[in-house]
Amino acid sequence: MIPPSPASPPLLSRHPMVLRSRQPKIANTVSSAAANTAATRVLLSPSFEPVAFSDADKYVAWHDAMCDEIKALRSNHTWSLVPFHPSMNVVGSRWVYRIKRRVDGSIDRYKAHLVARGFTQQEGIDYSETFSPVIKQATVRLVFSIAVS
Repeated sequence: MIPPSPASPPLLSRHPMVLRSRQPKIANTVSSAAANTAATRVLLSPSFEPVAFSDADKYVAWHDAMCDEIKALRSNHTWSLVPFHPSMNVVGSRWVYRIKRRVDGSIDRYKAHLVARGFTQQEGIDYSETFSPVIKQATVRLVFSIAVS
């Protein structure tokens, strides 16, 4: 007859994975994601012009430049929001980043432009006409000088 073996010690897991209990989803995941992104932004001033938003959003300087651009567009009433309809052709946009430098080559400021991708529109369908009043200051002086004489 075989004698009974002593109770074996419990097995200890050496696996790095840790199991967690399920937690309810957070209702506002966008703000928590934005807070996490803001916490990981680099404070150092970048010396390059990024091509993609994902590259620029990592730096505080570029993020501030984008915020300034959005603030300027809103204060100038550049666009108006309208309800979406499936028949609409939505015009996309992209960010263009430029570093403005002083005469000595040092960085003056970071400039971000939000540019509409208007080439996706078709005349007569998405818009009827465009008008951009542009006048040179020399032309204004000429008209005033003719009016005075």
